[in-house]
Amino acid sequence: MNAPASPICWLNGRFLPLAEASIPVLDRGFIFGDGVYEVIPVYGRQPFRLAEHLARLARSLAAVRITNPHDDATWTSLITELVARQDFSDQSVYIQVTRGVAKRDHAFPKDTVPTVFMMSNALVTPPAALVDSGVAAITATDNRWLRCDVKATALLANVLLKQLAVDAGAAEVVLLRDGPDATAPRRLTEGSSSNIFVVRDGAIATPKRDHFVLPGITLDVVAELARAAGIPFEERDLTEADVRAADELWLASSTREVLAITSLDGRPVGIGMPGPMYRRMITLFQQHRSERRP
Repeated sequence: MNAPASPICWLNGRFLPLAEASIPVLDRGFIFGDGVYEVIPVYGRQPFRLAEHLARLARSLAAVRITNPHDDATWTSLITELVARQDFSDQSVYIQVTRGVAKRDHAFPKDTVPTVFMMSNALVTPPAALVDSGVAAITATDNRWLRCDVKATALLANVLLKQLAVDAGAAEVVLLRDGPDATAPRRLTEGSSSNIFVVRDGAIATPKRDHFVLPGITLDVVAELARAAGIPFEERDLTEADVRAADELWLASSTREVLAITSLDGRPVGIGMPGPMYRRMITLFQQHRSERRP
């Protein structure tokens, strides 16, 4: 029996089988985690919110002072070609740009060409059973760096936090950042790999955008759908007390879309199952997604 073909990726100017792709060990992404990334969901071979994802990639690159290697038209062309070369229709495109290869030194090297890598995996959206049941989460102290608004490849803190959830048999860890002093309440930031929403008394809230929170593309979709449907929605400071008192909690990301958190730290959230606001939102989201399928 023939082994399945390796998916096609893009690395530094050419398409090639993923199994054959490699980088020098002195690439700063490998040595320092000196790079940024982006993840773009693809439905029916059509990238979802591509312009918004490319804008976020550009912001991350600018924040870490890596020159954007392509304009939007070139990125779009490359992504379109990468998607077309895969065997699956729904995909998750991963883009990574590092500062490039140089002698190991913390300071920026001069005249280094960025390393550009893209791959695409099959996108597996949450099954209907999970949408119907919701997921469990735990809380943990947000001990990541102070620029969580940058989609950086240095994700060790996120990895360790997500593993706490895995060890507890949960799907996500809800992060609470300590206040400026011992008397200040802990504030909600986000999940280890998602944005978090708090629903209370028929209104949706999510933490305001600052350097502690990644500006989520799916978060934007939820905000737009809520406002178009006349559902109160706001971005504001949310404390641990707000999280504990929520009628509903949701998580959202590009690959997990929107999921209800029905258990937090072993205790039920609200009625312990996806609530009416979630049912309404997931219907709106799925309709919105379907409208963008070819």
